[in-house]
Amino acid sequence: MTAAANIVILTGAGVSAESGIATFRGPGGLWEGHRVEDVCTPEALARDPALVHRFYDLRRAALDAVAPNPAHHALARLDAAWPGELLIVTQNVDDLHERAGARRLLHMHGELRSALCAACGARHAWHGALPPATRCRTCGAPALRPDIVFFGEMPYEMERIEAALARADLFVSIGTSGAVYPAAGFVRAADAGGAATLELNLERSAGSAWFDETRLGPAGVLVPAWVDGLLAS
Repeated sequence: MTAAANIVILTGAGVSAESGIATFRGPGGLWEGHRVEDVCTPEALARDPALVHRFYDLRRAALDAVAPNPAHHALARLDAAWPGELLIVTQNVDDLHERAGARRLLHMHGELRSALCAACGARHAWHGALPPATRCRTCGAPALRPDIVFFGEMPYEMERIEAALARADLFVSIGTSGAVYPAAGFVRAADAGGAATLELNLERSAGSAWFDETRLGPAGVLVPAWVDGLLAS
């Protein structure tokens, strides 16, 4: 698409859906009779920590049954081969990008396999269940919570993301709805800085009109083809 030197890639749920990552939303957007928003807020954590912890325990355990798909592997291949700046910003909380081999990666909404201490801010790699009141290995407080950005909280490393967008020659959005901010605004930030913009998605997102080009289809097909073309150019 362009002789880009610096690339920023945003990935969303559409990248991991082909790996079988469950949304945990049933009919009517519910999870076990609860609105997902009611188990993904600071208020929910304070009101019913056992419910919130169990929600994320189940999501964490589900990672053992899935594997990276061709889109993850293609992005990891690009990460390894690209000589310029590259940053993969993912809205996903799974670890499939890492397991595929991506290294220049940022989880803006947190990670399932990480625990955050609400008392001291320390983070710990975490793979099993995380009961409420689990003690932090750093400060000892019984304050570990899922290291997830809840609704109403600020996504991680926004300054780093904004700086990368300002330097980008190419911004690519893969498998995102284009409806969740601040990520939905990245295309306009990149465009304002002069970057070319490309959307790879199963269907047009809410922000498709802002992109220079949109390619529709499964991420597992579109992303490897795009990476092949970019590396061959």
